[in-house]
Amino acid sequence: MIVILYNLRSLHNIGSIFRTSDGAGVRKIYLCGYTSAPVDEFGASRTQLAKTALGAEHMVLWEKKRSATALIDRLRKEGYQIFAVELDKRSVPYQKVKLSDRELERTVLVMGSEVKGLTPGILKRADKILEIPMLGKKESLNVSVAFGVVAYGLCFNSRDKNGGKR
Repeated sequence: MIVILYNLRSLHNIGSIFRTSDGAGVRKIYLCGYTSAPVDEFGASRTQLAKTALGAEHMVLWEKKRSATALIDRLRKEGYQIFAVELDKRSVPYQKVKLSDRELERTVLVMGSEVKGLTPGILKRADKILEIPMLGKKESLNVSVAFGVVAYGLCFNSRDKNGGKR
């Protein structure tokens, strides 16, 4: 699985997603829009990100890209399926998605801004829009928590055949 983080502002959320990505076996994280990289323009570590990543920022490949839509278009041409995580009239509960191990390896999970979510341009490029069913009054979870729920849900739905191991 590949992950695209679009316009995340919290270094703590980004670091947490790096740590969860390592645990879920994510191959690469693309940091798009104003999402910060683990290091600043001078190569210095971002301490708030490192605090929650706990070293995972050195274990998971990452790359900074300006345009999420151009990246999504390129990845689709390379044969990836695009899953956006967003509350939308077209969204389906993430638990309904079952992937083979091969499909999971060709999947891109797109997470958006803590405040504004994903843009219409990104959502229209998604093969599926996934949501997390909520029982309380709040309509969403923190982006790093939502990422963990969906990433692990997709990973372990596809890994049932081999006992949760690759």
